[in-house]
Amino acid sequence: MSKKVLVLGELRKGELRQVSFEAIAAAKTFADGGEVVGLLLGSEVTSLANTMIQYGADRILIAEHPDLRDYTTDGYTQAIMQVLESEKPEGFILGHTSIGKDISPRIAAKLKAGLISDAVNIEMKGDEVVFSRPIYSGKAFEKKVIKEGMIFATIRPNNIDSLDKDESRAGEVSTVNVEIKDLRTIVKEVIRKTAGGVDLSEAKIIVSGGRGVKSKEGFNILMALANVLGGAVGASRGACDAGYSDYSLQIGQTGKVVTPDLYIACGISGAIQHVAGMSNSKIIVAINKDPEAQIFHVADYGIIGDLFEIVPMLTEEFEKITIGTGV
Repeated sequence: MSKKVLVLGELRKGELRQVSFEAIAAAKTFADGGEVVGLLLGSEVTSLANTMIQYGADRILIAEHPDLRDYTTDGYTQAIMQVLESEKPEGFILGHTSIGKDISPRIAAKLKAGLISDAVNIEMKGDEVVFSRPIYSGKAFEKKVIKEGMIFATIRPNNIDSLDKDESRAGEVSTVNVEIKDLRTIVKEVIRKTAGGVDLSEAKIIVSGGRGVKSKEGFNILMALANVLGGAVGASRGACDAGYSDYSLQIGQTGKVVTPDLYIACGISGAIQHVAGMSNSKIIVAINKDPEAQIFHVADYGIIGDLFEIVPMLTEEFEKITIGTGV
């Protein structure tokens, strides 16, 4: 049976995040020929509507309000609840990001609805929508089904392929009026600790460092390699605790969970807490001078040696390739 599915378009620095397009693809999977409706919240976001349509959305709703310019839990919750009440969709999908993780339980509680969080796959079995999600720090997977009520889920970035962009697609774009009141939090200014254009949770390539990097300056060679590869830099909890890297780059059980195509672990021992955050990467390369390091047990390829010698060599070789191909 066809369904109407609402998808939240999440923004980062004024641009749609890749996970928004992945959420559209996820919604298409179980809409069964029904309507996928994109929702954009913010200020001056109308220009982004066509992009969501080109990635598969059929219709776009835009809720512009001064109090939605920056994310706040209260503001987004109020706006989304009003849209859900007016649209009455059979499904609601958003990314399992910091925003998604913050807001989805609140909306589920208000709706008294079930919520499947951190889904990495969606499949249809008859009329049932089956979500797969990791458990036990990624050691196993469980399949979940919402038996009644709205199908409500968050999807892990970089796991469900987005649809190909089709610039010929067209769809209705309309504005909805939302009332925002009694905000308990007002954002005055946003100060970002990290720079760079590649979002860690959505990066296809990640170069990550641990205590073996030895210093904050030691991360410079990792950044050089990441820049050549068009990737992002991450860090282990140990490196962050030692002050070598900002906690915003921490990967692991108490940090970000990432699933890039290529994960290069430099000077990382392979503690289970870190492995929980990156073990589902498609290809893992470990660089460590300790041949007994636990990281080699999860790596597809291992290099035993000094990262301060190996990483610059890799950077130099990749530079030759990118220059030779004109990339």
